[in-house]
Amino acid sequence: MIKAITGTKDILPSDINKWLHLEEVVRKLFTCYNYKEIRTPIFEDTSLFARGIGEETDIVSKEMYTFIDRGGTSLTLKPEMTASVVRAFIEHSLGASQPLNKLFYISPMFRQERPQAGRFRQFHQFGAEALGSQSPLLDAEMIQLPYFIFKELGLKHLSVKINSLGETEIRDKYKKVLRDYLSDKIERLSPESKKRFETNILRIFDSKDETDIQLLKEAPKLIDYLDDKSRSNFETVKQVLKDSGIPYEVDTQLVRGLDYYTQTTFEIVSSKVGSQSALCGGGRYDFLVEELGGKSTPGVGFASGIERVLLALENEDALSLPERNVDIYIIRIDETASKYLHRIANELRNQNLVVDFDYLSRSMKAQMREANKFNANFVLFLGGEELERGLFTLKNMKSGKQDMIGINTIFENIKEFLEKLNAAKTT
Repeated sequence: MIKAITGTKDILPSDINKWLHLEEVVRKLFTCYNYKEIRTPIFEDTSLFARGIGEETDIVSKEMYTFIDRGGTSLTLKPEMTASVVRAFIEHSLGASQPLNKLFYISPMFRQERPQAGRFRQFHQFGAEALGSQSPLLDAEMIQLPYFIFKELGLKHLSVKINSLGETEIRDKYKKVLRDYLSDKIERLSPESKKRFETNILRIFDSKDETDIQLLKEAPKLIDYLDDKSRSNFETVKQVLKDSGIPYEVDTQLVRGLDYYTQTTFEIVSSKVGSQSALCGGGRYDFLVEELGGKSTPGVGFASGIERVLLALENEDALSLPERNVDIYIIRIDETASKYLHRIANELRNQNLVVDFDYLSRSMKAQMREANKFNANFVLFLGGEELERGLFTLKNMKSGKQDMIGINTIFENIKEFLEKLNAAKTT
């Protein structure tokens, strides 16, 4: 038997309502903040991610699905969305038509990493990018958006961690300070952190190695080296979060795993998803557009893993799904009803009702079991003597009440029929 590839997962009909509900909440919140949806191709030129994310990041150096196509071009299944959105922003000159572009996405991503709870090799993210403004109010908005989405979904065990990386010049000075601090401790660092000491020293703060963590506890803090502008921006972000009722903590070691971040960085963490606790993360990237060949354009964004959010909802038992019932299930009593069956079903479907019937020529008892399985609101019995008189029986499955209704009511006065249905739902 051929099975799904390790690290991938089928989303079955029994689970799809969770995804639909999450996506509806996401779209609703983004719409309220006036973000417009963008969709980019699943694969891109490999150089886009190498330049945008950083050659020495784990994503580029270890995790990307990269292949050579028949034309000899190196292509990569997108491991994250920010670089793709920025590429589209540049390619289609979105900045020329509008000074501030507020964009959101819901998309699959691909990373070849070790599968574990809430982490897959094909996974899905929703997120946003705002391109064109340096305002710290947008930084705060990027934290508000996912936080309020998570709250709307029902999550409670959340913590918001924020930090500021400052401007590039300040960060470069701090790297020298950090290098001096660690220079006599190199041999005690993990192999991965030894490599990062040479290539991107800030990434050492991402280490999960216990010895690294202990060594860094006494390290100088980047936040202490911020310039006045960066400090003022960070204070604005904190004040907006406070005014919004969003509790937060300043995590001075939060640097995030991508090279393009400047100024604000943040994560929203759940205590209910195990070791991979971050539900979302993001920050400001004021030089990425220029790095990828566009005009100097500030930007800020975030991304959230859908599988992790759903896992947190499951572990908190917080997912309250709206009912998605069949409105009417038509039960065919005998073959004489066949000539009316599709016509009636389609007429009702044209009124945006969810309608189904039996395709397997089963007994009436089996058809009733199917109607119950689909949680049908109403059952329409079609056939027998009633049909000969131009009638059918409509049963309210919640109250048990049955009514005899003329078939022509559906074809000639569908509005009256719908009024009967709505009245029956409320009784």
